[in-house]
Amino acid sequence: VRLFLTSLERRTSVNLEDEGQHRNPSEVKMSQIVVPCHANHCGELSIGQLLKWMDCTACLSAERHAGCPCVTASLDDIYFEHTIGVGQVVNIKAKVNRAFNSSMEVGIEVSCEDLYSGRHWRVCQAFATFVAKRTDANKVQLKQVVPCTHQEQVEHSLAAERRRMRLIHHNIMQDLLNNKTLQRSIKSHDEDEALSTERTRVESVELVLPPHANHQVNTFGGQIMAWMENVATIAASRLCNAHPTLRAIDMFHFRGPSQVGDRLVLKAIVNNTFKNSMEVGVCAEAYHGDEPLRHINSAFMTFEVLDEKGRPRPLPPIKPEPQEGQRRYQEALARKKIRLDRKYIISCKQTEVPLSVPWDTSNQVYLSYNNVSALKMLAAKNNWDLSSKKNKVSLYTVEESQSLCFRVEFEMEIPAQRAFILLSDLSRRHEWDQHYTLCKLLLRVDEDDFIYQVVTPSVSKGGKYQDFILLASRRPPCDSGDPYVIALRSVALPSHPPTEEFHRGEVVCAGFTIYEVSKSVSKVGKYKMMVTMYFTLKCLRGFLFCPQICYYNQTSPEVLPYISTDIAGLSSSFYSIFCACRQYLLDNIISTSAFTPSVL
Repeated sequence: VRLFLTSLERRTSVNLEDEGQHRNPSEVKMSQIVVPCHANHCGELSIGQLLKWMDCTACLSAERHAGCPCVTASLDDIYFEHTIGVGQVVNIKAKVNRAFNSSMEVGIEVSCEDLYSGRHWRVCQAFATFVAKRTDANKVQLKQVVPCTHQEQVEHSLAAERRRMRLIHHNIMQDLLNNKTLQRSIKSHDEDEALSTERTRVESVELVLPPHANHQVNTFGGQIMAWMENVATIAASRLCNAHPTLRAIDMFHFRGPSQVGDRLVLKAIVNNTFKNSMEVGVCAEAYHGDEPLRHINSAFMTFEVLDEKGRPRPLPPIKPEPQEGQRRYQEALARKKIRLDRKYIISCKQTEVPLSVPWDTSNQVYLSYNNVSALKMLAAKNNWDLSSKKNKVSLYTVEESQSLCFRVEFEMEIPAQRAFILLSDLSRRHEWDQHYTLCKLLLRVDEDDFIYQVVTPSVSKGGKYQDFILLASRRPPCDSGDPYVIALRSVALPSHPPTEEFHRGEVVCAGFTIYEVSKSVSKVGKYKMMVTMYFTLKCLRGFLFCPQICYYNQTSPEVLPYISTDIAGLSSSFYSIFCACRQYLLDNIISTSAFTPSVL
């Protein structure tokens, strides 16, 4: 309880520090000038060398936070936006975004600096997962990261959602491979045009020496990645008879360690070619003496071949070999679909993602991530202006990049989890929100994600009713001090296209965050409850936990008319709606589920 209260106090009573004055305790920086031995034939920094530097910097950051040795467990997708030339400086910054039990997410930012012009530009961003490994038998329990700036607060919050995606990445791949449409997508090419993938096969062996290992005598993850990038480049070059450029590396996991004295066998082959790019699969296996091969890692890299003007060149089709070649060909198609979804929905800025992205089972995880992350980023803004306040219901606004957002905030004496359950059930929202005429559940995606059709009356008299197809994503707290989150955004559902009956509206980003806020019992006043046990559990050392409920909305043209008069100060309809919301929560505070131990 003491630790929980301390965490809450640090999050709620301490103002977040200015970005320029604070430095994360786990932050590590590395700067390297690129010399010819780091470069390829084009005078550009080898991506393999860059991966080694990135892994080393991230590992030092992880160990600074953990206070013990750490190993690389996985690396999320990396997209290389620019190349780096000889004579330029690589600046790498790594810091721990969030710690879980024995693992932690480390954010890595890579930028380039031209010493002559003083120009800086971003090269790539990556998120790596490291696992703490103690030399003794004691179980590792990492200390929690306490964000001290608004940017750290955002990354800390999103790290939990990214972890959720990593854990189900394999399932997404399997679902796509079972898709019959994908299975029929292998095209037949003219035998004379199609190239055999066998000509691209590469196999190489490396002896792991002390310079390749860390202080734990394990092979650096970055060194393994550098060797893998080398054989992948050779395979890609054999297909196109040119020098390829590495553009992306898919998410991958290290399956086991390699140590000094191991022989590392690296195999690469082109799996598939697309219009202007190709996927190369790489496998790393290790052995020592007469022991059998151990699978260390598999990675999939996307290459392009550029013409004289720097534009991607068309690539020839390939002819997959029977059985294994066909399997790799199909899996490459599935990975391309995942890659496009992840880059299109996740990696883009929120303003670059179209409102109603078509929903399907293959991109549901990424749409859910985008839904939750957009709300968390909106909630983390620190330039909200108070527009009006009435009886402890406050309306805030913020305008950025031609986008108007508003926040309605209030507190009440109700268990936060109960408020979360009630507010996340959109089918009952018409009980308190006059703008919701109908809310129909169309699809239960899983236990945390739902798709609804919402019907709202027209603002103008006699106008056509509006309908919205909304993805509702709800998330309970990952750690103490985290909020409950209910995120809403528009999606396109093929089974429910726009109709003449309604005007189809769009929701950019909306939803609730619900924080537990500790208050002195004497300040709260008398809180009459029928459940004495609940009151006893919640009143700890003179504190009562009351949720702070915030509703957010990044307005679209269809949403703005409902709130414009409130923002202009010409009405207070928002106040009556959220008073009705408060009454709805109080009327439903007690239910059968509220008495179960899991809810308490």
